[in-house]
Amino acid sequence: MADAQNYRAPECLSRWGAVSLGIGAIALIAWVIGTYFNVEQGLRSWILGFIFWGGIAIGSLGLLMLQYLTGGAWGVVLRRPLEAGTRTLPLVILLFLPIAYGVATHQVYEWTHLPATDPVMAQRGIFMTPWAWILRGFIFLGLFSVMAYLLNKWSAGQDESTSFDDSSKLLEKMSRFSGPTLVIYCLVVTFASVDWVLSLDPHWFSTIWGLLYVVGWALSCLCFMVAILAGLIDQEPMKKILGKRHFHDLGKLILALVMVWAYFSFAQYLVVWSGNIPEETAYYIPRTKGGWAWIGASLIFLHFAFPFLVLLQQDFKRHAKWLAGIAIFVLAMRILDFFWQVGPSARIDSLGLEAGAFYVHWLDLAAPIAIGGLWLWWFFGQLAKKPLVPVNDPYLEEAIEFGHGH
Repeated sequence: MADAQNYRAPECLSRWGAVSLGIGAIALIAWVIGTYFNVEQGLRSWILGFIFWGGIAIGSLGLLMLQYLTGGAWGVVLRRPLEAGTRTLPLVILLFLPIAYGVATHQVYEWTHLPATDPVMAQRGIFMTPWAWILRGFIFLGLFSVMAYLLNKWSAGQDESTSFDDSSKLLEKMSRFSGPTLVIYCLVVTFASVDWVLSLDPHWFSTIWGLLYVVGWALSCLCFMVAILAGLIDQEPMKKILGKRHFHDLGKLILALVMVWAYFSFAQYLVVWSGNIPEETAYYIPRTKGGWAWIGASLIFLHFAFPFLVLLQQDFKRHAKWLAGIAIFVLAMRILDFFWQVGPSARIDSLGLEAGAFYVHWLDLAAPIAIGGLWLWWFFGQLAKKPLVPVNDPYLEEAIEFGHGH
């Protein structure tokens, strides 16, 4: 069996974590001060940061189970960063607390101020009450945490296995677990995304919303992980592990997820446009005017068309730094997509603005940076705790050899 000491994390992870914590702490102080003067705006901005960074953690769980089901060299070299991403879920639960507080005190989400006679509130009944919403949120995060705990526990057991037979049995156990659990995962993501984001517009609904978030969070996670691997490719031990074919496969996965995200987004718009029902078009009308229209257009060309054309090039996907560049660019488009969803939604305090008016607050930048700094600090700490690859995986040597092939 392999020597785990040969695959220890480099010291640079500690430096990256310290820098992230420092930046996050400064941004968090700024967010607290800003929220004191404008609670609703602070909480709306926190939701934006939460669904972006929390989505990477949740997406890590989905991709972790997917790689157990599909196999492949890309999954072996990406497994430990994905596991580290899932182990940030305790922090994600803590980051959910400000949103839960805002709902409990009726300071965020328009539906917390709707009268009981409103058709939406009357139809959904107890389901659309603050305590039920908060309870569901913790149940969703709890289910994700249980899935992550079991997979990490069995993976740690694989590291401690003394024979290939024991290692293979644990790998098979994780694969069998991931099949049905991935279905449950998709259902939970659907309910969570509806509660956390779709309910910002309580009178609007979409049957494809959950799939948009299953794919969107997977895309965010994959782009983030590619950037991390590219940052580690010049460091031991990843210098001798990662190869061009690994990044080629990861680039193809990014391309596939970009295409699926675009397909689902267009399908949702096409159904609403063709139906032309006032209850449905109310979501898109403000998002196709003023500054929101420019953001929507940029998502078409920069979130889909540009990455699509670039990632069609085979040579581009084989260069780690080049692929990391486009991955970071797509990540920026991902948070812009979330802002396009959250920003125009109904407010409790209109601030004297027309409904759906284009409005950007500095807290929309401070909150994601604060959450991101804290989340990255936790992530790098978790990544440094274990060997950077599953040292006793039966397919590790084969995966490394594949990456350095032609």
